[in-house]
Amino acid sequence: MQDALLDWYARELRDLPWRRTTDPYAILVSEVMLQQTQVARVVPRYEAWLERWPAENALAAAPLADVLAAWVGLGYNTRAVRLREACIVVARDGWPRTAAGLRELPGVGPYTAAAVASFAFGEQVAAVDTNVRRVAERLRRGNPEELLPAGRADDWNQAMMELGARVCGARVARCGECPVGGWCASRGRVTIAPRAAPGTRERFEDSTRWVRGRIVAALAAGDGLPEGIGDDRLEPALAGLVRDGLVVVEPGGARLA
Repeated sequence: MQDALLDWYARELRDLPWRRTTDPYAILVSEVMLQQTQVARVVPRYEAWLERWPAENALAAAPLADVLAAWVGLGYNTRAVRLREACIVVARDGWPRTAAGLRELPGVGPYTAAAVASFAFGEQVAAVDTNVRRVAERLRRGNPEELLPAGRADDWNQAMMELGARVCGARVARCGECPVGGWCASRGRVTIAPRAAPGTRERFEDSTRWVRGRIVAALAAGDGLPEGIGDDRLEPALAGLVRDGLVVVEPGGARLA
């Protein structure tokens, strides 16, 4: 099974810029950007980010307002704050070379730590994101750590993520295309959770996160607070941004921190 998946990955892998490097900074940037953001949207932003801030020292020295402005459109702006904070620690203390050490950096959770540790430093640790967990559960192989082939953590982690993203999806399971279908206990019997009925889920445009994004984008553009959003939505979102250290409110108006 391990050989079949690794052979498939070697043939089918997407040529993504973060797969061409072992630089821990570049890999960390990619992993943070990819959290809940589609690959196609991330690639040009990732390349522009590394051109502007090519190493952790450069990002650590950048004004937070510039970092937030460069992040506009990627969502969850606190990710940019934590990424910069992590780079400040690394610029001062150097890179931890294990997943356990990387987890001590601001904003770095178990998955991101394992991804950076395996891709940059060769640590033999499973990077378990939503895709990997889903594949392991459908294979009914228990703990994803138990699937890890000796000495191949970097390729294996990428292969499991690729399989979950392109073949063994949450909404579409292409069992006929799966390279490990012969070993899968769920082949042809994958249960897909039903989608929420129309009108039962909150529209993104009605969420506080959407309002927060509009505020940050407007301030980054130098336009002041956005218009057309009622105070009942604008004020709580602005207060949350201030509380998170993303925005400063002064007598003359609001600005990025």
